[in-house]
Amino acid sequence: ALLDKSGQEFPAKLISVGGARIATGKDFDENTGKLAPNSKIHLLEEKEAKTLNEKLKKATWNVSSVEEKPFSSKPSAPFITSTLQQEANRKLGFGSRDTMRVAQSLYENGLITYMRTDSPNLSQEAIAAARSAVTDLYGKEFLSPEVRQFTSKKGAQEAHEAIRPAGSEFVHPKESGLSGRDMALYEMIWMRTVATQMAEAKKLSVAVRIEADGNVFSASGTRILFPGFIRAYVEGSDDPDAALEDKEVILPDLKAGDKVKLNNLEALPHETKPPARFTEALLVQMLEKEGIGRPSTYASIIDTINNRGYVRKVGNALVPTFTGFAVTQLLEKNFMYLVDPKFTSEMEESLDSIAEGKLEWLPYLKKFYLGKTGLRDVVKTQEKKIDPDASRTVDLTHLKGIQIKVGRYGAYIVKEGDAKKKASEDVHASIPEDIAPADLSDANINDLIELQEKGPQPIGTDPKTGQNIYCLTGRYGPYVQLGEVTEEVPKPRRASLLKGMVPKTLTLPQALELLSLPRELGTHPTLNKPIVANMGRFGPYVVCEKDFRSLKKEDNVFTVTLARALELLSAEKKGRGNSSLIRDLGPHPKDQKPVGIYSGKYGVYVKHATTNATLPKEINPEKISLTEAVALIDQRKKSKKSGRGKSAS
Repeated sequence: ALLDKSGQEFPAKLISVGGARIATGKDFDENTGKLAPNSKIHLLEEKEAKTLNEKLKKATWNVSSVEEKPFSSKPSAPFITSTLQQEANRKLGFGSRDTMRVAQSLYENGLITYMRTDSPNLSQEAIAAARSAVTDLYGKEFLSPEVRQFTSKKGAQEAHEAIRPAGSEFVHPKESGLSGRDMALYEMIWMRTVATQMAEAKKLSVAVRIEADGNVFSASGTRILFPGFIRAYVEGSDDPDAALEDKEVILPDLKAGDKVKLNNLEALPHETKPPARFTEALLVQMLEKEGIGRPSTYASIIDTINNRGYVRKVGNALVPTFTGFAVTQLLEKNFMYLVDPKFTSEMEESLDSIAEGKLEWLPYLKKFYLGKTGLRDVVKTQEKKIDPDASRTVDLTHLKGIQIKVGRYGAYIVKEGDAKKKASEDVHASIPEDIAPADLSDANINDLIELQEKGPQPIGTDPKTGQNIYCLTGRYGPYVQLGEVTEEVPKPRRASLLKGMVPKTLTLPQALELLSLPRELGTHPTLNKPIVANMGRFGPYVVCEKDFRSLKKEDNVFTVTLARALELLSAEKKGRGNSSLIRDLGPHPKDQKPVGIYSGKYGVYVKHATTNATLPKEINPEKISLTEAVALIDQRKKSKKSGRGKSAS
């Protein structure tokens, strides 16, 4: 319901009908999908919801209760390796390896303390610097009355303090001379550290109940009475709803007995969703919780499952592959104790005991490898039992006569032929890489098998060459192909289907359009180089001599004109972090890579390859020469080198 009080609108949701609470996701059994038996819970289905919707439009709406409750929240602990990786993944979209690479650069340049640590403890120097920054930037009222210190979890190593800006005075992000990823990560570390010494945020939660014809609606709001640490930093969340907790939601001034006006009422369907897929942030959180690995190994663990093809990244989610399923099944069936999280965490504890001198390393390793149940004998025994064909069969479906196998070129379906026929007559159909094991349905399987059994069926003929055009499915999904594969033409012209295109309904004109890519639109009038329109990993684009521009929503890659391409290419090119090129100064005299003047979030700077140098205020960006810019770049490179090896604590 969209309700109105004194001209101010606010939303409310139905929570009970006739005294019975409306069922929510938590009321359903996750194994059966059925509602848990409880007479006081009411499942509101579509027909009843629509009837109720019409009935309530004629009802009188009254506020039955208003409950206000003040509460406060404290800032999060300063970063340790795991929380830095999680937050950089949530807020900046960095992978664990990228986070550690950028953090290493910041450490080497003397901007942050050592970035491999599981201690949230801050030194007295750090606390003094953070409290000084709070007073200078936000005022004394934002300073925590007492020094705030954080304790380590059990088993944490205390060799290093938390990850924080280096030195006895924190360099402000705007004065750091950084840009791009370095700037984003440093700013996040700086804000999180400063926030630890800020006052608690004080808020007021308001819960309102509105009654309409015996049915109860709920509206909630949050008012920030004093922002405190929120002024500097709000922790990210993997739950979109939880991310709203630190935002104000203002309700009008409401009191019990007030009448409110109904502006709009909708009956909306809602389905419970499966648990979210793992992101790198959630995986690091799980590794830490289970005691698997150490701060220095999280990035390499995630790198391994990525590089070996056990998962593929879709947006920020890690989607398991058929290879990942097959490897996991093999290990669980034959080496279960090795992949048991308890084994890994116990091994970590043993290694810690060895490091502390409480356990002898040689007897431990001998027992682990050469003992009666040691790794050597287990492998010798189990490898004789492993059936190579069974080990690459993924047990996902109970369809009769269907198997899912993993081969050299990816996963594929095997439909067994007639029992009297040879195994060579089984039907094999590739499973496109973009179909995850969880998404492989009966319909997918039947379509892939049907396509393979019928063999390539032309959807039409190319009017220019007279060759047949086929729509096929391969490892990377459906595609169109011009002509057949022959000894003379081992790789005929091909083009992947665009998002939303379905092989069964693909028409000849659509196929011809796809095969027309890349399209040469003409020649650039100044550069005298061809301009091409094409589809890429990140969507449609135009390009002229390595200068790429994405097409806008209103553009069509098949019809975009030379004039439109020139317009896009002449537009200001945005850099990372929404920085924009002001002037192109030309190639660097040493390596011929471009040198440019850019305007970014924190001012104007000179950029060459991966080096950025802040432009001094006294230098006019419109008048600076290439020689002057190169001198600034060289100076910045020297300062980077001089920072290497320095203590960052």
